[in-house]
Amino acid sequence: MSNNVLVIAEHFKGALDDITFEMLGKAKELAAGYGGEAIALLMGSGVKGLAEQMGAADKVIYVDSPELAEFNPEAYGKTASAIIKAQEPRAVLVGNTSMGMDLAAGLSVDLDMPLVAYASDLSGDAVVSQLYGGKMNVESAVSGPYIAAVLAGAFPADAGKEGGAPSVEEAAAPDLSGLKVKFKQLIEPEGGDVDITAQDILVSVGRGIQNEDNLPMMEELAAKLGGAVSCSRPIVDNKWLSKTRQVGKSGLKVKPKIYLAFGISGAPEHIEGMKDADLIIAVNTDANAPIFDYAHYGTTEDLFDLVPALTEKL
Repeated sequence: MSNNVLVIAEHFKGALDDITFEMLGKAKELAAGYGGEAIALLMGSGVKGLAEQMGAADKVIYVDSPELAEFNPEAYGKTASAIIKAQEPRAVLVGNTSMGMDLAAGLSVDLDMPLVAYASDLSGDAVVSQLYGGKMNVESAVSGPYIAAVLAGAFPADAGKEGGAPSVEEAAAPDLSGLKVKFKQLIEPEGGDVDITAQDILVSVGRGIQNEDNLPMMEELAAKLGGAVSCSRPIVDNKWLSKTRQVGKSGLKVKPKIYLAFGISGAPEHIEGMKDADLIIAVNTDANAPIFDYAHYGTTEDLFDLVPALTEKL
């Protein structure tokens, strides 16, 4: 076992995701404590140029293969497993994202390494993770090699971009013939009546609005503010709003100037999609709701009292 920390880089449509830089910054810190290096594993096809953007990495291992051009959990899992076995790192960091959750459990089994999911902080011998949608923090002791699935937004992205130019080492992909999983098509949501990614102000609603009949109240507030209504996943699951209004890991990533969250608890999947908003204001009657860990301002007032009063004032 080495003292290195390996980060599995995520990229989409030719650009590195923020979670990659967030993990790299923390990996650099962890590796320094272990007495090792921060290594990034970059898998893909024709994306070698992304390696130079990962300034915090001491080294980037790049694996190029046509089978890795689009994310395929089986192909990426086999490739990552082969590289990790060869490198024997002290820790492996993967995003607690759609891609990362497809990889982490399989790697844990294949490599016989414990997995700590929903990780929000890491130190030399412990990983803090969130349970129950972020309402409970649990600290797990780690005495040997481990895998941590890191929550988006847990660490600053800028720390992963700082540093020099990492060395790039090309590695051959393992045998990826005969894959049972095939990438066929990327299906993206069709354009809706409103592009929430282009809005300066979003009034976002969650399970706390209770029923569909309360949506007009939120739409009126959004109109008064000159913004639009967005939502968390339960609203889309209930078919109260279309998929194009959903913010989060399985929806859209937004960065408005103001993000007002009404009745949203703040599950990690939702936080991933809105954490970069310039100003986050949360309204939730549960004072322990995880959304307050990310909000700049917040109140536990009942939204059914607050929204009509605010709308009238506006």
